[in-house]
Amino acid sequence: MGKNNEYLEISKQIVANIGGMDNIQGTAHCATRLRIVLKDNDLADIEKLEDIDKVKGAFIAGNQLQLILGAGTVNDVYEVFAEYTNTQNMSLGDLKEESAKRQNPLQAVIKALSDVFIGIMPALLAAALLMGITSVLGGLEVVKTHDTLYAINRLVSLASTGIFAILPMAVCYSAVKRFGGNPVLGMVIGAIMLDSSLANAYQAAQGTVDIEVIRLFGLKIEMVGFQGGIIIALMMGFVVAKLDKFFNKVIPDVIKLLVAPMLTVFISTVLLFTLVGPAGRILSNGITDGLMWSTEHLGAFGYALFAGVQQIVVITGLHHIIGAVEAQLIASTGTNFLNPLMSVALFGQSGAVLGYLSLNWKNLKARELCIPSFCSTLFGISEPAIFGVNLRYKFPLIGGCIGGAVAGAYVYYSKLTALGFGTTALPGMAIANPAHHGYINYIIAHAIAIMIGFVCTVIFGKMWSAPDKNKNDKKNDTKENDTTKAVITEEPGAVYAAAEGTVKDIEASTDPTFANKVLGDGVVIFPEDGTVMAPCKATVSLVYPTGHAIGLTTADGAEILIHCGVDTVNMNGEGFETLVKEGQEVTAEEALIRFDIDLVKKHGYSPEILVIFTELPEGKTIKTEEKHIAKNDKMAEIV
Repeated sequence: MGKNNEYLEISKQIVANIGGMDNIQGTAHCATRLRIVLKDNDLADIEKLEDIDKVKGAFIAGNQLQLILGAGTVNDVYEVFAEYTNTQNMSLGDLKEESAKRQNPLQAVIKALSDVFIGIMPALLAAALLMGITSVLGGLEVVKTHDTLYAINRLVSLASTGIFAILPMAVCYSAVKRFGGNPVLGMVIGAIMLDSSLANAYQAAQGTVDIEVIRLFGLKIEMVGFQGGIIIALMMGFVVAKLDKFFNKVIPDVIKLLVAPMLTVFISTVLLFTLVGPAGRILSNGITDGLMWSTEHLGAFGYALFAGVQQIVVITGLHHIIGAVEAQLIASTGTNFLNPLMSVALFGQSGAVLGYLSLNWKNLKARELCIPSFCSTLFGISEPAIFGVNLRYKFPLIGGCIGGAVAGAYVYYSKLTALGFGTTALPGMAIANPAHHGYINYIIAHAIAIMIGFVCTVIFGKMWSAPDKNKNDKKNDTKENDTTKAVITEEPGAVYAAAEGTVKDIEASTDPTFANKVLGDGVVIFPEDGTVMAPCKATVSLVYPTGHAIGLTTADGAEILIHCGVDTVNMNGEGFETLVKEGQEVTAEEALIRFDIDLVKKHGYSPEILVIFTELPEGKTIKTEEKHIAKNDKMAEIV
């Protein structure tokens, strides 16, 4: 019940900061994120959403508001949020349809390209891994002389080439499926692209094969295959799908089954050789030649530039288009130099997260954000790091980009490439090209990225922390709250009034759990006023969603729980107002919570305030005496 209340409170806070229920078109979730399609994205207050408990980051991408909650937590939050907003019957597919309606043409193209390769990715990863294995085995002399080892390597080699032999067919099949046509027709067109009666595209490019030329109404057509034609396959997938849907719509049902597929295949074939194929070759060659030109003429600078800005491209969502370019590179050259560049770009951000964490280690919220975000980058997932930490605080993003850029230059000088695409970071090592000491250089490049990202972030953080701190201090000092304006000079070991009223030993609490010091030693205050204040200088380490409890951590490691009322969690936040947030530094007598004492009593609960030291420095105890306390009075001592 407690968890449900917590998630209900989170749901209410989310709704309050996205323009209310009326602004929600649909909700769903993936492995780590709650995804919400809004009618008006401008009504979402990203900063306030990021301050909500459990939310590690918030951003809008693909016309979806995405809240990073983490694996496991997102399922629990979604269940409560969906019920609260009455969107529990919406699937992720439904949500994608809703968001797709609001995409501009460029976003739609990028999303479509990304979707096409989702189904093919497992086969490509398997092939790349097998290719890496056979590259290693092939260099061992014992494999060449041992029959069984040779046979294993031969089979591994054969298994690694399968998907690349039919890649245009697979891409065309997947593209037709993505664009709403019959995917089998896409497979047929893909087979035509690779037909053995056509001159092999690679041999034709080298001039080692005779090319058949036919004339269609005077138009000269060269009968050359489309091996490696990934871009062409994508284009043909779109054409086939549109033709298939058109003919199925206009042809009568009586003859549709016979005529529609025939017309789709024939017209697609004509377009393949007369229009789409030639245009696609020009586009494919332009992309490949442009990238190869950059490696030859821009050298290390070109690599550094790409790796330096690649994670910024992730923010825009444009990175999804790179998969098609990588596939074309592999088909044309056999290797992929973009993959290690993207991987070190990601690890630059990893180092930036660690740098930010080192600067804010005492901040519980920072640890909660940074540690999971860093771990996710190790497996190629950068969104929590980018949106949850680096972009949010800006200077880590810059530090991470510098780390990626420096490592990108190393990738150039070490001639590091990959044999596949679709995976980076630690898993990406499996598809690294073993040539030129590839595995060692892969490790070195990523070590450079993470170290430079870390160092730059720490330097930038120290340069900018002073003005940021002054700004925050000024903000806190001028807060419109008369209970926070007075700052007292603290005595060592002094614990000041957490509220006005009568203070007693914790044993006087009406709750046996607190009275028996199960959670720790402390005091109980029977308040006369509903303003709860910090008893000493500390950092807010926990804000309970319902607002009835707050955790503090002092500089010397003491942990304090301030609990307002007994069983007041059942009020679900009614009558409670939290005045601070997690990670905030507070001074003695600074207001933390306001609550309605009369409302608590009306619900039948005791309004007593428990101040419990759940962790005390070794050898220390709490000393207090029964007395009336007011603001700025000492209510206890740590002795």
